[in-house]
Amino acid sequence: MARRRSRRAAVPGSERSLDKLKGQVMRDAGYNVSADQPNLVKYEVARTLGVPLEPGYNGQLRTEDAGKIGGEIGGRMVRELVRMAQKQLAERGGTK
Repeated sequence: MARRRSRRAAVPGSERSLDKLKGQVMRDAGYNVSADQPNLVKYEVARTLGVPLEPGYNGQLRTEDAGKIGGEIGGRMVRELVRMAQKQLAERGGTK
């Protein structure tokens, strides 16, 4: 049986900052994001991708479709984190 991933951030206490980043990144991508509940952007992403995600139980949702939603959000967040790290390195005289 596959082990379920933890929904907690790797760094304790970073959840609020990650939610803020998620909201900003998805807002920059043109999604309507609630400042109070940035996690709800997954429903807008799902609608945009044509994935039938609804609040509550989604047992009918295929793994592939769930991955499309998470990939859209997580991929954008990772790209932004890499961009931020590169900028910090460049500012410190590191490599670009």
